[in-house]
Amino acid sequence: MEYQKLNEKKGVAGLNVLLSLVAMIFMIGIIVMVFVIAGAKLKSTVTDTEAQAVINDTYMAISDVPDWFPTFIVLGSLVVLILLVVIIINSIKASGVTEGA
Repeated sequence: MEYQKLNEKKGVAGLNVLLSLVAMIFMIGIIVMVFVIAGAKLKSTVTDTEAQAVINDTYMAISDVPDWFPTFIVLGSLVVLILLVVIIINSIKASGVTEGA
């Protein structure tokens, strides 16, 4: 297998950022799922009304987190697109195509 430097990769600009974003959202989803399941189980075993109200409020707040995932994906994709545009503009400038203009 041939060694390839980080800056010699072709056609993958912004891919690392996008994959990191998807992996981060996946991990957040798993953590949220664990806490929601634990909150649902805990809610049914607690008999104190004040503690049950706090657990219910926390459970409901955590269960709303996945509603934001599409927003995170869209914003992350916009960041990747901005990075791609900057890389393309720098490549065009470096190639010398625009020197005569």
